[in-house]
Amino acid sequence: AAAGATRFNMRPLDAARRIVALPDGISMAYVPLGDPRGTPVVLIHGYTDSDLDWTPLIPYLSKDFRLIVVDLRGHGESSKPQCCYTRYDFAYDVKLLLDKLHVRRADIVGHSLGSIVAQTFAEVWPKRTRRVVLISSTAGPPPKGKRHEYDWAAQIRRLKEPLNPDSAFMRKWWWSPHPVNRAFLRRERENAAAIPLRVWLAVLHQSLSNAELSDLASTLPSLEAPTLLLWGSADPIMLPAMRRGLERALPHAKVVIFPGLGHNLFWEKPRACAAVINAFLNPAANVRRYGAG
Repeated sequence: AAAGATRFNMRPLDAARRIVALPDGISMAYVPLGDPRGTPVVLIHGYTDSDLDWTPLIPYLSKDFRLIVVDLRGHGESSKPQCCYTRYDFAYDVKLLLDKLHVRRADIVGHSLGSIVAQTFAEVWPKRTRRVVLISSTAGPPPKGKRHEYDWAAQIRRLKEPLNPDSAFMRKWWWSPHPVNRAFLRRERENAAAIPLRVWLAVLHQSLSNAELSDLASTLPSLEAPTLLLWGSADPIMLPAMRRGLERALPHAKVVIFPGLGHNLFWEKPRACAAVINAFLNPAANVRRYGAG
């Protein structure tokens, strides 16, 4: 059997995916799931991922949510323009999508790069934001003297096309401390390899460089919505010092750290992560899940 006991069925997302033309010229892919009359919950994936990022978690989320699972520009089935890839560009696309869907207010859930986009959306459009969940997030780059053991940015800058989904870099990029379904990880790597290298580099330089990350803390005081912060204690990307910076910047946020889990904690323990998210987004509900065991 494939590693990981969770049933990772990607077919429902593939079958339900839609593409909408936004006023800013972006064709944005998204997947609508759940109760169309429920609380809108936007799920925003991480760097080089896609809407499929959420495949492990969705079966455990409440059926009462109206899920809107997006592909950010440059990723998945969304368009891949030459310009631009700042956190504000990503957040504006999400805002325009919600306009198209006539969603006035939503919960915004983001992972890694998606958490930075979620933070930005909530800061710029507070009246459109109900609650926020930031997964594997940060308030800035590592402090001086607190460097990563593995220089991801340098490795990405060395990549050459065509990207190989089975390369040592790709396998390390999607490594987790606990086993994750192999077919799911293979699809993730294949989708990432299909992203043009120019997009990898544009996002890295325009949203994820130390200079760009240093700007995060300055805007966090504008994040007024109730916020949940989720991390894995063994996250090799969002180091403890980076996590503490976000906790200090959002002193009223609820914080949950899962011992031993990594950057993609909701792939490793989706049931446990979903329980925390369900309770935070809809604390009064008797949660109905999507049917996973």
